Amino acid sequence: MIMPDFIDFDLLNFARGPALRISLGIFVLGITWRLVRLFLMPRINVSSVSRVGAGSVMLGGVTEFFRKMRTGKAFAGRTTLSQINGWVFHVGLLIVVVGLGAHIMFIKHLFGVSWPNLPSNVVFLVAVVTLVSLLAALYHRMTSPVLRIISTSNDYFTWFVTTLPLVTGLLATMHLGLRYETLLALHILSICLLLIWFPFGKLMHAFLVFVTRGKTGMEKARRGVVS
Repeated sequence: MIMPDFIDFDLLNFARGPALRISLGIFVLGITWRLVRLFLMPRINVSSVSRVGAGSVMLGGVTEFFRKMRTGKAFAGRTTLSQINGWVFHVGLLIVVVGLGAHIMFIKHLFGVSWPNLPSNVVFLVAVVTLVSLLAALYHRMTSPVLRIISTSNDYFTWFVTTLPLVTGLLATMHLGLRYETLLALHILSICLLLIWFPFGKLMHAFLVFVTRGKTGMEKARRGVVS
């Protein structure tokens, strides 16, 4: 069924207007609230002294962050494929967000900064590979006995809101299914949903990972632990 033109444009104006502004506001306030709440949590006073000869705690925090990016030797054989797949969709999502010309224009409109874009065909190919990688990650989560047990609705909904903008973006690029204005509106609304969910779901690890790994590394350095 073809929607009347005015409905298409009304939906698009709503998506890139009130919906986007509200979701951006929730995104910023939610992340600020999570970080402030984290840093204001009561701290346990550590009575033990630093180990003699222990290295710099700051260096330990940075080292721990990068050390966690690779698989431990004890698990290398069993987790290599899943870790590679994780790198594929993380890097793929980053390339799609910052490499597409339309996204760069949107970022410039918000923050006044821009950079050269990648060819549209390259970004499209990366988006397809990223989508396949996300589907593989979902399949692995649903078929792995351990992951299936520890997975919650948070994990699955986070996967959904991460994948939806990719799907709607590809559909809009291919002009497939609905009018372009409608597809673009749905793409923007899927991004709004992602922004709203971001501070409250597993996606918040994009910010918390720096805090948690840094804290762990600093504490290990203080105790003289050698990883």
